[in-house]
Amino acid sequence: MIDPFGRRISYLRVSVTDRCDLRCVYCMAEDMTFLPKAQILSLEELERLCGAFIGLGVERIRLTGGEPLVRRDVMSLIRNLGARIGPGALRELTLTTNGTQLAKHAEGLYAAGVRRLNVSLDSLDPARFRALTRWGDIEKTLHGIFAAKAAGLAIKINAVAMKGVNEDEFDRLIAWCGEHGFDLTLIETMPMGEIGEDRTNQYLPLSLVRRRLRETWTLEDTDYATGGPARYMVVRETGRRLGFITPMTHNFCESCNRVRLTCTGTLYMCLGQEDAADLRALLRDPAVDEAGLREAIEAAIARKPKGHDFVIDRRHSRPAVGRHMSVTGG
Repeated sequence: MIDPFGRRISYLRVSVTDRCDLRCVYCMAEDMTFLPKAQILSLEELERLCGAFIGLGVERIRLTGGEPLVRRDVMSLIRNLGARIGPGALRELTLTTNGTQLAKHAEGLYAAGVRRLNVSLDSLDPARFRALTRWGDIEKTLHGIFAAKAAGLAIKINAVAMKGVNEDEFDRLIAWCGEHGFDLTLIETMPMGEIGEDRTNQYLPLSLVRRRLRETWTLEDTDYATGGPARYMVVRETGRRLGFITPMTHNFCESCNRVRLTCTGTLYMCLGQEDAADLRALLRDPAVDEAGLREAIEAAIARKPKGHDFVIDRRHSRPAVGRHMSVTGG
């Protein structure tokens, strides 16, 4: 699939649920209203949609949420998608998770064909972790991370950079990841969904963070890429990669190769735009066959915009996009 700007779309991010067992302050409101079950695609419907995308040339699928591993029987979907990995089909199946369910599922994920995980971990301080997640237990997340490592899964830690919240921890996170053989990606907070807080108080440009880190660490350029939006460097002192996702200070739209599918069957061609295609209605219409489904997907890709228009400043206090990140799928 080629979009209007000549970009090949080969990466699909799929939110399998809008629910999560944490309430991270940059992602959700504390008192969330979740979608009714009737609006959520079944696992079989999600698999059918993923199959259509694979047939159109998608090579990488990342399952997200909410927290993907809290969805009942989600491992059956993961096993079925993992069975599609092979020449001329899916090249990679990955997950983004908060780690709370990994101790239970790590070995099953590896057996299903998953080889890489992104785990959200914004602080190593137990009290700060609890405050950021509103009720999370860091020991449960750390136990899951190390269970995944023991199962043979490569781990990348994702940390959202927040001004005055965790900006004093980045050196510690780099050292900790180096000690345990994990890569680390820092992410700028994005103006998505009402979270009950003023994002101008959270926003920390990673250009500033990178300058500060260079005072302690030797950051070397690398051409390493995973197919996602992160730009990577290598920390010479640890030998691990350090990624930066910068939707605010330097957007990554010129090389965007991805679209996002929600658990309701809504396809968003851009994380930061509201234009979308409703695939659920087509899925549930017995008159629509696989050819019709693929035609609808291709028509949506033909509307993919050039980029997003995220802004965070005192004049733009409301979110640029009304839906929460947990709905769109990370």
